[in-house]
Amino acid sequence: MSDSATEPTSDQILARIITSLEDDKAEEIVTIDLRGRSSIADYMVICSGRSSRQVAAIAEKLVQRMKEDFGRNCRIEGKEQGDWVLIDSADVIVHVFRPEVREFYQLEKMWMPTGAPV
Repeated sequence: MSDSATEPTSDQILARIITSLEDDKAEEIVTIDLRGRSSIADYMVICSGRSSRQVAAIAEKLVQRMKEDFGRNCRIEGKEQGDWVLIDSADVIVHVFRPEVREFYQLEKMWMPTGAPV
């Protein structure tokens, strides 16, 4: 889908990402709306996998689905370690953590609007 008329919206990309994460049994999926708050992306998604292997698999499948569905080559970092993988689809940034690593960094607290439940 390289034609700009058929470029997916950030909401369509977000919906596909959430479906992919759910299909691969990601846990505690949180979506943070960054529109008007940051220029890095429209949304940030944070989720957990139960093990390093699952974290890497969730990320790998997501990158594959983004390529197949939208023709997007996402940047991916951290897959080799499997503690914290970052997937950058341009419009949506996805963080997949092992639960202990997610707890340590607490990205939700850093990015959630003030007063929002975490």
